[in-house]
Amino acid sequence: MSVKYKIKDQHGLYFLTCSTVGWVDLFSRAVYRDIILDSWRYCTEHKGFNVWGYVLMPNHFHLIASATPPFKLEGIMRDFKARTARRMLDVLHDQSQTESRRDWLLYLFSYFARFDKDKQQYKIWHHDNHPIVLFSEKVVLQKLRYIHENPVRAKLVAKPEDWLYSSASNYALGTGIFDVKQLWSGFADDSWF
Repeated sequence: MSVKYKIKDQHGLYFLTCSTVGWVDLFSRAVYRDIILDSWRYCTEHKGFNVWGYVLMPNHFHLIASATPPFKLEGIMRDFKARTARRMLDVLHDQSQTESRRDWLLYLFSYFARFDKDKQQYKIWHHDNHPIVLFSEKVVLQKLRYIHENPVRAKLVAKPEDWLYSSASNYALGTGIFDVKQLWSGFADDSWF
């Protein structure tokens, strides 16, 4: 992995991207989206994880995040991925759960695990979080806009705050499906998008 994309300041503010192997649209199902949100909640309550902005798309998510000492962002993300992968695989292996793509998903996750040096049976997440340090207000705002515009660019919604799985509604309306720490307040108009 390149040194360019490592979390160097474990308590700095970062833009992170996590994607499924093969860009599989796993998060088109609510059960897997809920696992992500529940894990973020757990990490914010127990691991010093701070989420300042996010969007959860069908096969990836973007975050603006940081860690509160003594916790380290790199460790939080590693544990988050391990925990969510285990929970998603539990759902996939549970025959009582409705999943029309079960065999296909397990095959794909098994296929991608073959190339992993860790010798796992299944692999759900790409290894890298593609961390980009956010060093100025201008860059932070640029990344926040990018995150919130993601579902609009994908033609899933007309306005960023209409995407349920995004912090755009937190910033625009003051409420959302997942509470974030807001970088700024008072974005009631569309000008900040």
